[in-house]
Amino acid sequence: MQEFKGHITLAFGESDEYRYMSFLIDKNSTLYNRRQSKLVTHIVSLFTSAYVFYWNTYMSTPLKEAPSFDGRLVVYPGEQEVRDYFSWRQADTHINNLYNTVFWALVLEGKKTEREAHNILKGTVSADKHEILFKEFGINYDKLPAFFRKGTTLVWAPVRDPNRTKPRTRLFTLHVDIIGDDFWRTSGESLAPVEARCEGESVDHFYEQAERHYGTGFGSNVLRF
Repeated sequence: MQEFKGHITLAFGESDEYRYMSFLIDKNSTLYNRRQSKLVTHIVSLFTSAYVFYWNTYMSTPLKEAPSFDGRLVVYPGEQEVRDYFSWRQADTHINNLYNTVFWALVLEGKKTEREAHNILKGTVSADKHEILFKEFGINYDKLPAFFRKGTTLVWAPVRDPNRTKPRTRLFTLHVDIIGDDFWRTSGESLAPVEARCEGESVDHFYEQAERHYGTGFGSNVLRF
């Protein structure tokens, strides 16, 4: 995101190994003259190298194999189509994480085999999975870290700076709902109070930082069609 500042305005990452990452390129960007092959190869190669370079910073288990990623570029005609795409990706995050959470609870705590766990979950809907988690394991799925349930959204947004006449642009890492309207709507509230509310917060994990769970209006500058 830092490398492509001014060109990539939004990114969303999900899945157990972050094997799905979506990047939104600004409609007015002229990066590489908007050549599809150049954009895809550069973004994928940079993402792969960063994935390896920063692995040990966040993970305690060494990489067993060299990762590789592929990519594709899709052109969407308007704002609603872009929102629909990112909504679909976040909905997929919810579905996958809920299934995996119940599945491994059955295996690790319920002492079921993987085949038995699959059979138990076959044909179930979200409400059934929530019920299994709560009744059998005392787990309230909605209380699990948003990092896992909602994925990670990276977005450039303006922040008021008292030392400047114009707001500066900062890259935010968020674990918030991007399916509803709040993230995308224009917010009359400055982002500065959000940062102030987070001062002094003590957290155990980087993904539990308070400022990562507030996203109202952060996407309002992303869609400029």
